[in-house]
Amino acid sequence: MADKTITIVLIDDQAIIRAAFRSLLERGPTLKVIGDAGDARSGIELVGKLRPDLVILDITMPGLSGIDAVVPIKKASPQTKVLIASQHEGQKFVQQALQAGADGYLSKDSEPAELSMAIEAIYRGDSYLSPKVANGVMARVVHGDAVALSEISALSVLTPREREVFQLLALGKANKQVASLLSLSLGTVKKHRENLQRKLDCHSAAELARLAIREGLLTIG
Repeated sequence: MADKTITIVLIDDQAIIRAAFRSLLERGPTLKVIGDAGDARSGIELVGKLRPDLVILDITMPGLSGIDAVVPIKKASPQTKVLIASQHEGQKFVQQALQAGADGYLSKDSEPAELSMAIEAIYRGDSYLSPKVANGVMARVVHGDAVALSEISALSVLTPREREVFQLLALGKANKQVASLLSLSLGTVKKHRENLQRKLDCHSAAELARLAIREGLLTIG
């Protein structure tokens, strides 16, 4: 790794995970955590202010998922690399993360030493896939583009804005709250809600929440 100190921002809704990552990263002289956030929206704002070299980003967080935060992070700080670190090892998560522009994907079940390996690779300009998820990606390449139905995300039909609205509605937010949080008109939110109901065949907040849980965007409890 280069002698330059690599600055890092952590975005994960679990404080104990952020503390564990900070402890691991700051054991050496070349990695420095300069900030952390417990949700994606706060994290995006923080990245815009601090302009770190790299972000370590969880997927399942309240309000906005890590996958949907990748594009806003890159927009807020174009030179910042993004490493997804998640307990989700399913191929649909990896595929969505890479399509969104993530530079690497690390399983949280990996050995601690792999974290620095991933950071080194991404900082060099390479991509990185944890071995725990890379085998599935390679198998898909070898066997062609056929994808099992269970691996296709039901949310693949949604636009980025519809995904944002979906997650807030799944959290139980009312239309007015969604409009305020996303700086949209009430009419626009209602239209998005109609589109979601049609595309996803979900006609209540409870159905939206169940789908969000199945997709790994919300946790139970």
